[in-house]
Amino acid sequence: MNKILENNFYNPTCGNIPIDRVMEEMIEYMKEKLESSYDIIVGCDSSSEDNPTFPVAIAILRIGQGGRFFLKKIKYPSEFNKKFINWRNRILQEVLISCDLALSFRDALKKKVEESDSQVSYQFRYIHADIGEKGKTKDMIKELTGLIRGNGFEPKIKPDSCIATTLADRYS
Repeated sequence: MNKILENNFYNPTCGNIPIDRVMEEMIEYMKEKLESSYDIIVGCDSSSEDNPTFPVAIAILRIGQGGRFFLKKIKYPSEFNKKFINWRNRILQEVLISCDLALSFRDALKKKVEESDSQVSYQFRYIHADIGEKGKTKDMIKELTGLIRGNGFEPKIKPDSCIATTLADRYS
């Protein structure tokens, strides 16, 4: 399994749980209302320091009825000496982390749903990026949305990227 799926994810209700339990929680949530539509979305933010923390979130939204989220904070150990002095590199890293998590999680969840023989239905097509038409990230929109599309997802940017700009931001 991909390294980004190792260690626990945080959920306010469940606490710190492994990725298998995250998938089980999502499947159970969808089974509660099989007639509803569900979106699974990934988004990441970062703190603005040389050695930032990257909170990355997986959210499952029951369209029009709320949702649940699972969050993991990624921080590169100091022995890697990976510094993000340039804010552009930090924003790029947010998108790379989101793509890596989304690709790994999408495959693992699909397999888990098939194994559970559940009749759940969901879409997993969006990655939310903390970039927008206003501010210093506007010059990166084409590059980063292309990166997201190249990984098989649809990008959402500000003001439509709430998983990155609101949820993950809250934990940065």
